[in-house]
Amino acid sequence: MTICLLKSKIHRAAVTAASLDYEGSLTIAADLAEKVGLRAYERILVGNMANGERFETYVILGAPGSGAIELNGATAHLGKPGDRLTIMAFGQYNAEEARHHQPAVIVLDATNTIVRDRTGH
Repeated sequence: MTICLLKSKIHRAAVTAASLDYEGSLTIAADLAEKVGLRAYERILVGNMANGERFETYVILGAPGSGAIELNGATAHLGKPGDRLTIMAFGQYNAEEARHHQPAVIVLDATNTIVRDRTGH
């Protein structure tokens, strides 16, 4: 048996852009995604703290160091620049792995700079 646990979390990410004309996804600066172990095309759950919207999409990697957090395609209707997001990914763990598991979590400021790092890296 496996249990689904939080694997990765980027908390309080500030939306930097929203583009309706782009294929659906969420662009995340590659360095931020890598810090919490998110991969390109990985499924994510996103909560918008400004309006309460929650949605699933997938990761597109943006330029490292850019601070990019961009709503693309249909997700662009679910937020606007400046909104703060919680971005989460989950993994399946067996009982032994679950017993010792700690998710990788970063907290960002309004410029998408890391202000708290609980990743162990």
